[in-house]
Amino acid sequence: MSESTLRGLLDYLHSTLSPDNMRWMAMNLMAYADADEENLKPYTLDELNAMLDEAEHNYKAGLGIPSEEVFRDLEEEFEQEELQLEMA
Repeated sequence: MSESTLRGLLDYLHSTLSPDNMRWMAMNLMAYADADEENLKPYTLDELNAMLDEAEHNYKAGLGIPSEEVFRDLEEEFEQEELQLEMA
């Protein structure tokens, strides 16, 4: 999200929330941010190599979904979301 969009959201919240609501919002946003950062642990080189080995094995075994199918599914999802937004 752009800085100008964030500033607009912040201005809106300043004008509509009470001080107690702002504190509650801030505490919850911090908790979400902390939880997200905890889930982003860096991988070790051994873990990365193991993931690559598994991916290579799956590829050789013919497992997985062809990229054409993945992109077709994504395109369909985007079209559905666009239709929902237009209807809203």
